[in-house]
Amino acid sequence: MVSMKDIAAACGVSVATVSKALNDQGDIGEETKQRVRSTARELGYHPNASARALKTNRSYNLGVLYREDSGSGLTHDYFSQILEYFRATAEHRGYDITFLSNSKSRKDRMSYLEHTIYRGMDGVMIAVADYSDPEVTALLDSDLPVVTVDYLYNRRISVMSDNVTGMEKLLSYIYAQGHREIAYICGEASMVTSNRVSAYYRFLENNNIPVREELLQKGKYRDSGAAGMLTSKLLNLSRRPSCILYADDYSAIGGMNAIKDRGLRVPDDISIAGYDGIMIAAQLEPQLTTYRQDTRGIGSMAAEKLISLIENPRATPIVQCMMSGELVLGRSVAQVF
Repeated sequence: MVSMKDIAAACGVSVATVSKALNDQGDIGEETKQRVRSTARELGYHPNASARALKTNRSYNLGVLYREDSGSGLTHDYFSQILEYFRATAEHRGYDITFLSNSKSRKDRMSYLEHTIYRGMDGVMIAVADYSDPEVTALLDSDLPVVTVDYLYNRRISVMSDNVTGMEKLLSYIYAQGHREIAYICGEASMVTSNRVSAYYRFLENNNIPVREELLQKGKYRDSGAAGMLTSKLLNLSRRPSCILYADDYSAIGGMNAIKDRGLRVPDDISIAGYDGIMIAAQLEPQLTTYRQDTRGIGSMAAEKLISLIENPRATPIVQCMMSGELVLGRSVAQVF
């Protein structure tokens, strides 16, 4: 096994210089750093994780709590991208990630907090969880560094998609196209849903649009079947909406299918819009108008904030990071002037 001593001998420098170069310390020249790193790669040097953990009192292992109950798992377009950018950023900073087990059928199963302690994790990112679960609360209330995604918790850094602004941008565009009878099929109860529904009501009030409670339908995220049934319910109204906004792009596909089953056309007979900006939205005909969330920014920021909490806890403020996305104009919203 190649050691730092071997690299030092090959480069004609001290072991201390090799250590500084491999750890990117600033008190040696860039040329020396590059020469040491190049030699390390050529010799096949790999740092000893156990030795590093003993020296730094860290495992360089980050936990990820991702409990997604809709059945999508890691195929969930929005969260899978967040997790991918979280992983890439963590690995770039020298950290590995481990998913916390959520199988409650195992007799030897540990709680989330017990799992983090057993694995010696330096911190945890919570992407999706049941925040009413006592195990999740115990993890959040522990002394372990934790960052949450799309959820606010006391004394914890959170990285949030700006759902209020997203809704406002979508609704403003729909309004500008002349629509006043705007329906919204939202997802199940969550902080994200609450923020979006509040933004919906506020937009109607600010623009003097009478609130029709029947135009707000409670559905489920990423459930095209439920969205299709609720779309049919809206189409059965004596005064049906001119535009339907969906909780996500998958739901919009279900709505589009229900509209076509009625012999109606999008957007000629009724307009629709989605949310998330997943890849398939651009492949639909007509192309879906939607709001693309900044999954790269959310995942990368969550990793950076968590690592900062681990490496420099006293100088890392507890903040709410709000990440903005962008409006994607398709052809699914017609002008109705």
